[in-house]
Amino acid sequence: MPPIRISPEIKARLQSVLRDGESLTQFIESAVCHEAEFRAQKNTALRRAEAALSQADKGIGLTTAEDLLARMEQRAEAAKQRIQKALASRGQRVAE
Repeated sequence: MPPIRISPEIKARLQSVLRDGESLTQFIESAVCHEAEFRAQKNTALRRAEAALSQADKGIGLTTAEDLLARMEQRAEAAKQRIQKALASRGQRVAE
C-alpha cells in the first residue's frame, strides 16, 4: 500500500479509537478491507438492480400493483385456511 499522509488531528482521532494492542496500521488495513468488501457488495447489488430494470423494460416478470395485491390476498387466505384447519384439528375455533 502507498504511504498515507494524514493530519496530526486525524491521527490523534484515529489513535483515540484503537483497541488494546491494535496498531494504527492494523486499523487502517481493517478499514480498507471492510470498505473494499462493502464496495464489492454494492457493485453486485447495482448489477442485479440494473438487470432487473432491464428485464422490466422488456416486460419480463413485470407485474402490476393489482396483480401483486391479488397474490398477497391469495396467500393471506391460504394462511387463514391453514390456521383454521390446524385449530380445528385441536378442537379450537378461530374468532372471525
